[in-house]
Amino acid sequence: MHLAKDSPIVVTKTQYTAEEFIQRKIELLKDDAEPFFAVDLEDICHKHIKWITLMPRVTPHYADRIVYANPCKQSSYIRYAKEVGVETMTFDNEQELMKIKDIYPNAKLVLRIVTDDSNAVCRFSMKFGADMNTARTLLEKARQNDLDIVGVSFHCGSGQMTSKAFVDAIQNARAIMNYGMKLGFTMNLLDIGGGFPGNTGTENHFSDIAIAVNQALEKHFPNDGSVRVIAEPGRYYVASAYTLATSVIALRDMVDTETGAMKYMYYINDGVYGSFNCVLYDHYVPEPKFLVDNQSNEKFTSSIWGPTCDGLDCIHTSIKMPKLNIGDWMLWKNMGAYTISAAVEFNGLPFGKPLYFMSKHFWDSVKDAFLPKLKKYQYETQLVRLNINECSNEVEDDMIPWLLEDSVEDTAVLTIQ
Repeated sequence: MHLAKDSPIVVTKTQYTAEEFIQRKIELLKDDAEPFFAVDLEDICHKHIKWITLMPRVTPHYADRIVYANPCKQSSYIRYAKEVGVETMTFDNEQELMKIKDIYPNAKLVLRIVTDDSNAVCRFSMKFGADMNTARTLLEKARQNDLDIVGVSFHCGSGQMTSKAFVDAIQNARAIMNYGMKLGFTMNLLDIGGGFPGNTGTENHFSDIAIAVNQALEKHFPNDGSVRVIAEPGRYYVASAYTLATSVIALRDMVDTETGAMKYMYYINDGVYGSFNCVLYDHYVPEPKFLVDNQSNEKFTSSIWGPTCDGLDCIHTSIKMPKLNIGDWMLWKNMGAYTISAAVEFNGLPFGKPLYFMSKHFWDSVKDAFLPKLKKYQYETQLVRLNINECSNEVEDDMIPWLLEDSVEDTAVLTIQ
C-alpha cells in the first residue's frame, strides 16, 4: 500500500463511516479548506480479507514484488531494470522480444495474450496482447533466440464486470503454456491481471468473478505447486475506500430561457485536472452526496465545475440537486481508483490530499495480529517510531509502517472523539 507523505493517520475512539468522519472533520474547520479524501483503512483491510478468502490461490501483486508489466518499453527503461535486478517483464510482439534480447537477454519473460475485454470500463486489448497464433509464433521465436519465457499474462480490462472474460483467458493461457512447455520452456507463472470491480455495490460481481476464476484454475491449473498465480487488483482494493470532500467556492444563478426555471452553476475546489481526472480517463460518472444540513426535497437543474480557468474542467453538465451555498460541501464516494495518481496542480490549484482514518478498536486488532513482528522490530531497533514524514511511500511487507504510542509526542497520529 502507498502512504502519502505528510498525511496523518487519524485513530477514532468510535467507528465512523466516511461520511461521518468527513462531517466531524468539517466541524473542526474554522476557515476555507482545501479538498481532502477520507481514506477508510478498515475498508481496505476488509477487501484484502475478502480477496484471500474468495481467491486463496491468487496472490495480490504489488510493486514491492516487481513484474515489469508494460509490454512495450523504452530501451533505457529495460537497461535500468537490468541494472537494479528486475528480471521479470512482459512482451507481446516480436520487436519487443528482440529488443529485450539485445539489452537484457537473461530476463525472465512473460507473454501477454489478448482478451475479450468488451465489457470492461477501460479496454486494453486494442493496445496490448498477442492473439493465439501470434503467441505461438513468439514462443518459437524466443526458443530460436535462446530466451527464457516463464509464463503468460493477460488483462481483461479495468472495471471488468463479467466472469466469462477471465474464464476464457485462463483457458487460452493454459493452451499457450502447454505449447511453451512442449518447446522446452519452464512455464511457472500465470498473471491474471487486474480490473476487478471495487466500487460499493459491485460486491456480487466480484464474488461471481472469484467463483469463476477458482473453477477455471482448478480445471486448467490444478493446485500442484507448479504454477504461481498472481493478479494486479489495484482498483479492487482502493476504489471504495476513498471518499472525496469538496466545497463550493463560487456559484452562479441563471434562468432557463425555455422554462423560466432557476438553474445553478457550482464551482468547487477540485476538478478534472485534479482528483476528477477519472471523469476523462476512467469514464467515471461521479455522483455528489450532500451533508444532512444541505438535504432538500426541491431539486434544481445544475452543473458542477472545477476551479481552473479551463472550460473543459466540468464534472457534471446537468444534474438535479438541491440548492447549495458558497462554503457548502459535496461528498464523492468510490474515488480511490485513478484519481490522485493522475492528478496535477494545473493553474497552481491543489487537488484533494488523503486523510487516513480507522477506529481504535480496529487498530488494536491489527496491532495484535502483527504483535510478534512488532516485538521483534522493537527489540532490534530499541524503538520503532516511524511517523508519516519519515515513512517511505513504499511500505515493506514485513514491517509496521507506523506505531501508535500514547507516550510518543512526535507521532503523526491524531485522535478525535
